[in-house]
Amino acid sequence: SGAIALAAFSAGAGAIALAAGTEVPLPKRQWHFQGPFGTYDRAAAQRGYQVYAEVCAACHSLSLLAYRNLMELGLTENQVKGLIKDIVVPDLNDDGQPIERPARLSDRFRKPFPNELAAAAANNGKAPPDLSVIVKAREGGADYMYALLTGYVPFDKLTPAVVKEFSVNKDDNFNTYFIGHKIAMAPPLADDKVTYVDGTKSTLSQQASDVSEFLAWASEPWMEDRKRTGVRVI
Repeated sequence: SGAIALAAFSAGAGAIALAAGTEVPLPKRQWHFQGPFGTYDRAAAQRGYQVYAEVCAACHSLSLLAYRNLMELGLTENQVKGLIKDIVVPDLNDDGQPIERPARLSDRFRKPFPNELAAAAANNGKAPPDLSVIVKAREGGADYMYALLTGYVPFDKLTPAVVKEFSVNKDDNFNTYFIGHKIAMAPPLADDKVTYVDGTKSTLSQQASDVSEFLAWASEPWMEDRKRTGVRVI
């Protein structure tokens, strides 16, 4: 039967049984923004922006946000200006010639590639998705993002049955929670991949949680206002 478990291996906090043709249930996490009175954890989201800026922004755009939106996470104008001081964005000069200039608060987040074709060419033929609404667009939301980022399994940790069933070779990236399990993106996070400015211990799990919180906010920055309005109406 296709539902017979092929193997079990250690992934994240516990043993995961893989079955042919089935999806692995997402581990459920408690998020600060859940529930009718939930709000975003500003400290976590600020750390999440740092993870995005230092790791994710090299490949993934966040095109629906402007840099000034970061002030909604509790950062001052000067703090945001400090965060973007080394970012340059494309523009046109007075003669209509393309130039690059320092980013302003009013600018949208810089795209890592000039267009979709360039993004695909730099990533083995598949353009990395824009992350602006990724948490709302993916079933499971922030739980899915966290699971995906922590769900990679090294080739040498896979059982022969899993390797055979999913045709995995040592050059593939195997992820417990990705549909089909083979994912183009190599594991982006690792312990101490970033050095948090607030001194938080930078484990892979912490980075995944923080960037998931940030991307949840990016997907629905008006959520708190909506909840407050709903409470007043009730």
